[in-house]
Amino acid sequence: MLWVTVAVAALGLVVALEIAARRYGQPGPVADQLKDAVFAPKPGPLYGGLVLMSVVLTWPQRIIAVGAAIGMDGVLLLVRWSAGVTVADAQFFGNGALLVMLGCAVIAVTRRTGRERVLLLKGVGLGLLLVAGRKSGDAWLLITSKTRPAVLDQYVATADHALGNPSWLAGRMLQATGPIGINVLDLVYAKLAVAAIVVGLYQLRHVAVERRFPSHHLVRTFLVIGLLGPGIYMLFPVVGPVFAYGPGASGTGGVQWAAADLWPHTPLPITTPHLMSYDDITPRNCMPSLHTAWATAIFVHTRKGPRILRFAGTFWLVATLAATLGFGYHYGVDLIAGVVFALTIEAALRALDRGWDRPAIQLVVYGTTVFAALLVSYRYLPMEMARHQEVSGSLLLLAMISVVYGYVRTTRLWEPTAVATRRPEPQPEPV
Repeated sequence: MLWVTVAVAALGLVVALEIAARRYGQPGPVADQLKDAVFAPKPGPLYGGLVLMSVVLTWPQRIIAVGAAIGMDGVLLLVRWSAGVTVADAQFFGNGALLVMLGCAVIAVTRRTGRERVLLLKGVGLGLLLVAGRKSGDAWLLITSKTRPAVLDQYVATADHALGNPSWLAGRMLQATGPIGINVLDLVYAKLAVAAIVVGLYQLRHVAVERRFPSHHLVRTFLVIGLLGPGIYMLFPVVGPVFAYGPGASGTGGVQWAAADLWPHTPLPITTPHLMSYDDITPRNCMPSLHTAWATAIFVHTRKGPRILRFAGTFWLVATLAATLGFGYHYGVDLIAGVVFALTIEAALRALDRGWDRPAIQLVVYGTTVFAALLVSYRYLPMEMARHQEVSGSLLLLAMISVVYGYVRTTRLWEPTAVATRRPEPQPEPV
């Protein structure tokens, strides 16, 4: 029933996004998905979905699936080349991966029964959810830019004084590192989904042998964060420092729409914030920072892995935080909200699997309350936060740390503890 409910809810959301996107003259996630079956798509999400689906297959089946996908892409490439069809850069492959996933769904319905059918359908659903999540995210971002002409950047930037304007500092530091630092952080920021797939594959590595999915894994958290986050964008539209306060190091943004050309070299003055209009192209995707939320989820899910995986999770979290600030995509307060957002969702998903006991309910309610309080304070108390930086900055950090502490404390209670077996005392032997 849970899988059916999730499938129905996801289908309803995708249809709603399709209708909303078409109202603004753009194809929605359904049209984009159907187009990817024939026209040249972006290969990354489709092959990532194929890789996730393959966790339910045996190794010979994986080789056949990947070989079939590459073979179909090769045929379509030759057809496009012979027909003189031009495609965008780096969009030569991907159709084959989608067709293989759809073919596996057909096989599951027509050639499998019982648990094997359910397992294969779950694998196909996992792969297609990754692709649909990307398409739905693009539609969400379009809707935020079209429906939210006024943004709250001045409020968030003023509240960010409580943390010492970390984006301004990180932007100057990143520029000082030169091309090497910029390229490394750009790669980390852009390949966050790849890191999540790697961690997810490690957690799902035994599915093909055990013929069942683990009760909880990173991919679920990753998808739920991506599903709920854009809803907050609609309530709290923010474009980010590089767009609201100058073109920045990356050359993006537009001074004609910015409140002032300040980022990252000129400290932001403390002035009374106001709503400001912005273009209908730039996504309002800052509050909360979903890159921070996803990187936090990766960090949490690598804590029980081998040492190299734990190191990679820590590196990805630190590098993602540096990139979000250094490129001017986020304010510091966005990151705090992102951490709270991620841990609350992670706690709710874990509680959904193991049962809603009192500590679980308390943790989720507390995390939700703290997240709501953060948004309210950014919107209605930015001047007070900027004027009393030491107090407000300490309270922001303490609020985040309290959620982190609550998560660690509660989840440790959920861990199975080894019961010590009592050794029998030596008994005297009869003489």
